[in-house]
Amino acid sequence: MKTKKETTVLLLSFLFTGALLLLGYLLYDKFSGKNPTESTSDNTPKSITNPDKATRVSRGEQILVTVDTNPDKQAGVEAFAKGDFDDAQAIFKTSLKKNRNDPEALIYLNNSLAAKGNPIKIAVSVPIGGNVNVAKEILRGVAQAQDEVNRNGGINNRLLQVVIGNDDNEPSFASQVAKEFVKDEKIMAVVGHNASNASLAAAPEYQSGGLVMISPTSFSQNLSGFGGYIFRTVPSIDKITETLANHIIKKALKTNIAICEDSRSIDNRKDIFAKAIETAGGKVNPTNCDLAADNFNPNTVISQLISSGADALMLAPHIDRIDKAIELARANKGKLPLFSSPTMYTNQTLKTGRADVNGMVLPTPWHPTAIPGNSFPENARKMWGGNVSWRTAMAYDATMVISKGLQQAKTRQELQKVLRSENFSFDGASGKVQFLPLSGDRKSDVTLIKVEPSSQSLTGYDFAPLGK
Repeated sequence: MKTKKETTVLLLSFLFTGALLLLGYLLYDKFSGKNPTESTSDNTPKSITNPDKATRVSRGEQILVTVDTNPDKQAGVEAFAKGDFDDAQAIFKTSLKKNRNDPEALIYLNNSLAAKGNPIKIAVSVPIGGNVNVAKEILRGVAQAQDEVNRNGGINNRLLQVVIGNDDNEPSFASQVAKEFVKDEKIMAVVGHNASNASLAAAPEYQSGGLVMISPTSFSQNLSGFGGYIFRTVPSIDKITETLANHIIKKALKTNIAICEDSRSIDNRKDIFAKAIETAGGKVNPTNCDLAADNFNPNTVISQLISSGADALMLAPHIDRIDKAIELARANKGKLPLFSSPTMYTNQTLKTGRADVNGMVLPTPWHPTAIPGNSFPENARKMWGGNVSWRTAMAYDATMVISKGLQQAKTRQELQKVLRSENFSFDGASGKVQFLPLSGDRKSDVTLIKVEPSSQSLTGYDFAPLGK
């Protein structure tokens, strides 16, 4: 009998303790805000599963390019966020006097000016977190175009406003930013994205949402004919590779070309360059060279290439992994003549590569000396304090094309029809901009340039037109 009573007391004690534990857990859950059904082992970044618009998109309410943060710029975004646009405008001007080479501040300055009226809004998406230098190159082109449009009275007397998105060159973020842009019905078109991986991830959102996207930098074949709302101001990779291959085989007289690709890049694929080289009459060296490989060893690769009879080396890196291509160029020590894709046209190539990339030939959609008499290069130098890249020129053209199209269109759908028209064209930084009606690709030529020593460049080297 005593044993039965003890058992009952023990059972009640367990139940009481369990109830207290359950109550404590529920109270913790309620006040901690944590959802017990969320897996703590989920490897997906929180900004993807729980998108934070405030950290990805800004019209002037926050600084996205944090490397250019200063007290004046911070005060400017705070004023903008409060709706004090006159104060914001004045503060951004002060910020630019201290750092004129800050495209984000110039965009926010113009956005402050436009906010006081009835602006026309467009957007741009760049890889700030993935490659801030490339992001700023693109933003400079957009900022220069916006400033030019607004100084000339805007579009049908309405000033241009630009929303900046940060996609890090990551497909998931690019899709996320694209959805935000599509959702904002006041955004009439988008300049972007940078890497083809990002553009291809975002393109379905724009196509289904009926929002024009013009990529200033994506070369992928897969964008050609993707949909009626998808355009680009650069030529397709086919035009790029054809021009370079013809030079390598017929001018440089090289016949056994090694290609070092980045297997994670859909722009710079080995098979695309190989096809162009073979069509031009050359041979592709069989040695495998993947800049994205975990066991990539530049010294080993160079030894293998020379042993296998290669007489030229083609570098095709992803924009975020140019350092691997430079490592290979350094290991090469001038043994094999170097060629590359337009991806290598960056200040990083000159600053880090220096003598190791001297003589490298590459194709580009634009060079400041390519079109004599064009005012864009000089205007850019005055605005930014130095030469700009092809990404800046292509982004400028994309923004100006949109602005010109919006002079004739009041809706997203009307803009798409205007840009697809065979009669539409615009004379921009890189000459005439006109889109092929079926593919959305641009009718354009390619310029070949070469890395040469230069006393005018801080790096000691610069890109110059081939043969000049």
